[in-house]
Amino acid sequence: MTELLVSLLSLTFLAQVLRITMPYALAALGGVLSERSGVVNIALEGILLMGAFGAAVGAYDSGGSLVVAVLYGILAGVMTAALYAVAVIAFKADQIVSGVAINILAYGLTPYLLKIFYNSSSNSPVIEGFGGNIFTNPVFWLALLLVPAVHVLVTRTRWGLRVRAVGEHPEAAHTLGVSVQAIRWQAVLCSGVLAGLGGAWLSLSGSGFVAGMSAGRGYIALAAVIMGSWRPLWACAASLLFGFAEAIQVNLQTFQIGVPNELVQAFPYVLTMITLAGFIGRAVAPKAIGVPYEKEH
Repeated sequence: MTELLVSLLSLTFLAQVLRITMPYALAALGGVLSERSGVVNIALEGILLMGAFGAAVGAYDSGGSLVVAVLYGILAGVMTAALYAVAVIAFKADQIVSGVAINILAYGLTPYLLKIFYNSSSNSPVIEGFGGNIFTNPVFWLALLLVPAVHVLVTRTRWGLRVRAVGEHPEAAHTLGVSVQAIRWQAVLCSGVLAGLGGAWLSLSGSGFVAGMSAGRGYIALAAVIMGSWRPLWACAASLLFGFAEAIQVNLQTFQIGVPNELVQAFPYVLTMITLAGFIGRAVAPKAIGVPYEKEH
């Protein structure tokens, strides 16, 4: 127990928490942008997974270039988000059903592509990821800067005002000359950029892509969006809580304090349900969230 406490108070543990938090926080930022425009982005899970796969492909094809890997991850995220936008914005399909369908597609497509590209349905070849100290990682600092940047974008810019207007009252926004469809497209694609970067972090903070490696992180990011009341800074704070819980879980498994392993593994998800139960009734969602907007005339 003493060794566990020492571990939890170390700088190494802080780095571990931040490393785990990154994909949650980036996906949550994307979720905030999408949902403030009125589009429920259940597809964050699939976008994370496709971003992770794209980054692994980029790293392998470029001989280990992190810049190329990150760009591939973002591109894969944007393409997945675009597919989701076609379904829910262009064709006005049910957002929940479409999001789940995107996630199922990602979970089925990535092993298929692994088999085609690398003759393995479980993982990509080993790639050289970030490695080293997280505090010297430029992508970490980029992700950190994105938190206040997205906050300012949503709360202090004309585009952010339009996103919020479209999410609250699209009809009124349209009468003022705002294209509801265009703003929602932009917001969903931006969520693809952020969640795709989160997926790239997953692959590059390890040694490559593993089938199903998003492992529910997109859904937990959605919980962080709700806990944060659809505000970027608070959503990232909630993501930090989940990252802390997962880091605790990893350390409990390492030191084996006598708690059954199944209970330890369930800890982050139990925490998600408990915190959601406390916040979901108090959080006020954008009024037009999940409601398709009819074609403008």
